[in-house]
Amino acid sequence: MRKTAVYRHDLFMEHQPGYGHLESPDRLRVIYDELDQENIGNNFIYPQFDPVSHDILKLNHSPTLLKRVADTAGKEHDYLDADTATSADSYDAACLAVGALIDGIKRIDEGEIDNGFCLVRPPGHHAEHDQSMGFCLFNNVAVAARWAMQNLGMQRIMIIDWDLHHGNGTQHSFYDTDKVLYLSSHQYPFYPGTGALLETGKAGGDGYTINIPFPGGQGDMEFARLFNELVVPVTRSYKPELILISCGFDIYDGDPLGAMEVSSDGFAWMTRKMVQVAEEVCDGKLLLTLEGGYNLTGMRDGALAVLAELCGRKMDIGYPVNLSSEKAKQFADCDVECPPLDQAIGIAQNYWDF
Repeated sequence: MRKTAVYRHDLFMEHQPGYGHLESPDRLRVIYDELDQENIGNNFIYPQFDPVSHDILKLNHSPTLLKRVADTAGKEHDYLDADTATSADSYDAACLAVGALIDGIKRIDEGEIDNGFCLVRPPGHHAEHDQSMGFCLFNNVAVAARWAMQNLGMQRIMIIDWDLHHGNGTQHSFYDTDKVLYLSSHQYPFYPGTGALLETGKAGGDGYTINIPFPGGQGDMEFARLFNELVVPVTRSYKPELILISCGFDIYDGDPLGAMEVSSDGFAWMTRKMVQVAEEVCDGKLLLTLEGGYNLTGMRDGALAVLAELCGRKMDIGYPVNLSSEKAKQFADCDVECPPLDQAIGIAQNYWDF
């Protein structure tokens, strides 16, 4: 059984974008409520962690952005863009969210934990160097990756982003470097408008961005093929020292913002494949962070399926959480037709040997 850390904190519930906003505290509440059940929560470790300073945030963000977000502290309501609203505690929650990822990377690197899931708000992958956007204040995963490069000397970090929306901020953070391989599957064309097939990086980073733009309607089988035939082989070829996952549950079948059709079984399979390949290439060093997801059932069931795979335990909670052997065999043998995936594989094979 693996030592899996869960990063949670009540402060993440205090980020309040406003009445009716999809990025609500309920997204975390439905997961936290499950973790409060003894037969679930006892499977995990819950580390203490601290917020980050501006010096760390400056690894990926401009002083102008940091001041703008910090200026929202204590204000009942403010807007960083048309979609991205803050409340009095949003700035503090955002600093703590980045702190969760950095603490997780430290503990994984030191062998204190095997892997982890940062159940944080606000999300991060849309935040650019100089702009908060798309519900995101700071780019949690990008700051954490830069911290790992600077403080742990890591030279190869892989960021996998299976959120419904393309992580424009993460892509732009590492578009010209080979020290981070960014791979994103997403609905396209869709918000934020980036993530086209031929966006593969530039200069020294050419080939280190891989985009899989799906038109919508893709479900468990298509995502199983994606991980079996593209994500895992590229990971083996790149041999990262650390794998970070931007985990969005908005590809769940029934999410109000998208048209994907992934079930909790699909999330379990994707996680299982990444646990396995992480053990092959980087001693299991794998950390997930929460991005989107706006169907509360999808949030709950998806998160529990992911957590069950991370810790490698069976969790009997009255409804299916663990992936059945029958489903696993279907996913392993999957050969569903998916032309957009075929195109993405063809592009990636120009750069990677698989």
